[in-house]
Amino acid sequence: MTVRLIIARPLPGTVGETRRVAHLFPVRPDHAPPDRMTVYCGEMFGPGVLELPDRPTGMPCVSCLRHSPGPDDAQLPAGER
Repeated sequence: MTVRLIIARPLPGTVGETRRVAHLFPVRPDHAPPDRMTVYCGEMFGPGVLELPDRPTGMPCVSCLRHSPGPDDAQLPAGER
């Protein structure tokens, strides 16, 4: 199973600049936008607080990278199953 990933980071002014890291989260199978998004590191974001850059930008969230699926283990976060 292939999981499509999205990169997003908090909008300027919503968190301190050092916390504006690029998080990873899966696109839901039904493509429906959730009320709250849970990224791979476990943080949750409500609507209107994340920007979707047109290219990878900013410092990556190391925890999201560590918990994101690799080529052989495509898994959704517990809150998205």
